[in-house]
Amino acid sequence: MNRLDEFRIYYNHTIHPELLRLEKKRKRLLYWLFFSIFLLTGILILEFYVNIFLVTLFMAIPISLYIAFLIYQIQRFISTFKPNIVNLILEFISEGDFEYDAKGHISKKQFLSSKIFVTDAPYFKGEDFIKGKIGEINFEMSELYIREFSKVRSRLNYVFRGVMLIADFHHNYNGVAYILPEEFQQYLSRSIKQFTLEGAEPQFLSNPDFEEVFMVYANNNSYINQLLRPDVQKMLVDYRKKSGKEIYISFLDGKMYVAATEHKDILEPYLFQSNVSYKLVKDFYYDLQILFKLEIPLILKY
Repeated sequence: MNRLDEFRIYYNHTIHPELLRLEKKRKRLLYWLFFSIFLLTGILILEFYVNIFLVTLFMAIPISLYIAFLIYQIQRFISTFKPNIVNLILEFISEGDFEYDAKGHISKKQFLSSKIFVTDAPYFKGEDFIKGKIGEINFEMSELYIREFSKVRSRLNYVFRGVMLIADFHHNYNGVAYILPEEFQQYLSRSIKQFTLEGAEPQFLSNPDFEEVFMVYANNNSYINQLLRPDVQKMLVDYRKKSGKEIYISFLDGKMYVAATEHKDILEPYLFQSNVSYKLVKDFYYDLQILFKLEIPLILKY
């Protein structure tokens, strides 16, 4: 039985019941919200015909307060949905110790330290911070959304939206290496210029499938052939083709940075439709597993 089959069983026995419990809460909140709005609307119509303001006001105030209370409960439901499900997924992975903070995120300084994106990042937001340890490897990761001011238009341009993972592999690694999506070469011109100024040069591997999807820049101390072994190359190519997401990797100062794009809010609950979805949970689990799988071979076995 592979790991995904095991996760499906875990989902059925552990995550699905929690989703059903949260689904009942969502439906109950919506029912009372709509019922209260219906009552308030009826009172306002009554006021229009009866025109006795004090009576209408006396009836409307408690209902309005109850609607405000329900809205607060809905916001609380939305804010607690993801932590509940993420913690269950992390319990299943259980390859190490994890801490989760729904409102925390990787800092701007950490993001810029990857040198993957050359930007001032005036718009920088993040959430869903996960910190932990797998074996001897310490890592941090979170969702990030970064934009910058356009040089030609009065608007903010997209820089990166997705998940970034930073791992400290505790080696005196003096090399510099960058693995970037080939398709986005024109948008990474500032980054590539910076790489080359610091001594990194284009590297050409003997895998046409990999070179069709990724470009590699590294210096002479990067051990690039050991970092990008054939199995690691295949993992990266398979992930790109299966998910349709772009992935960026850099090795600097004894750390590895992995940024994987994601153009939708991960595990954000719906309010007006059901959240009981295996695919919703599986996609998040799959992304976590890929990041952890990349981390271990890239760091430990070069």
